[in-house]
Amino acid sequence: MGCVSDWRRESFPEMLSAGLSLEETDDGEEATPESVRFPFEKVFPVYAMSLSKPDADSIVNLGHDPIWDAVREEAKLEAEKEPILSSFLYASILAHDCLEKALAFVLANRLQNPTLLATQLMDIFSHVMMNDRDIQRSIRLDVQAFIDRDPSCLSYSSALLYLKGYHSVQSYRIAHALWKQGRKLLALALQSRISEVFGVDIHPAAKIGDGILLDHGTGVVIGETAVVGNRVSLMHGVTLGGTGKETGDRHPKVGDLALLGACVTVLGNIKIGEGAMVAAGSLVLKHVPPHSMVAGTPAQVIGSMDEQDPSLTMNHDATKEFFKHVAVGLRDGRSK
Repeated sequence: MGCVSDWRRESFPEMLSAGLSLEETDDGEEATPESVRFPFEKVFPVYAMSLSKPDADSIVNLGHDPIWDAVREEAKLEAEKEPILSSFLYASILAHDCLEKALAFVLANRLQNPTLLATQLMDIFSHVMMNDRDIQRSIRLDVQAFIDRDPSCLSYSSALLYLKGYHSVQSYRIAHALWKQGRKLLALALQSRISEVFGVDIHPAAKIGDGILLDHGTGVVIGETAVVGNRVSLMHGVTLGGTGKETGDRHPKVGDLALLGACVTVLGNIKIGEGAMVAAGSLVLKHVPPHSMVAGTPAQVIGSMDEQDPSLTMNHDATKEFFKHVAVGLRDGRSK
């Protein structure tokens, strides 16, 4: 690892706020922040190995990117507040020129192992994301979903750096792109690493929409032929599984704006309707109507959703409706 003693002795926060550079110009004069560049390759040589030059023909021009701007500003502020994290924040965010490359760096360093090197993974991840408009849109809509729906998500940068629910979904998106390209063994290798590192098992052939909140993520399992719509919220422990050894289309289909509570299990090729809410701990074995509320083992319809978008309100407390449903059932049973 390089040493910073050859340059002016400034703290990293000061460097970041002053233009991210310690160099001087070629004529020996003090450089202005606009004219210089931080010596990233010297200070972080291992990280810099994977920072390949962008191919202008392959990069989609995204224009103004307010999410990336917010991520960078947050990182600069955090580096000033927590100097011990300055090098980490620089290497993970401030050394990169777009969200895709920063995310590729973060995921590569999370998923690396002795045989899947971070530099190799970063090259693969960057290439996939920089050439796929759908992924570019999805990574932004997903991080916005965490900001809007997860009260524990402090900022865009904290989601990018620390939230494994976000990491696992974006890693799946890369594996899914590789699967569609015919690179199935590499996609499966990534699935395996995602499962080991994040505790989330999503088959790369599954189809998942935009604006997904995978809250906590731990224990989520999504099968090969599962389909998840747009702006869906999945709590920890959700399983979208099959029912046996049958082949073909055998996994659940979750409609847009649905909310699946903690430890929900949905088995078989059944539909969870648009805007439906499945209460925590439910076992779903049959179709769920749109904008309905289901609970129990096996799950039964216990009411309807007053809110059109339960995944956005994140209201998944079905206690009152459940006990009301049980009381009605007992009353009807006694009357018979």
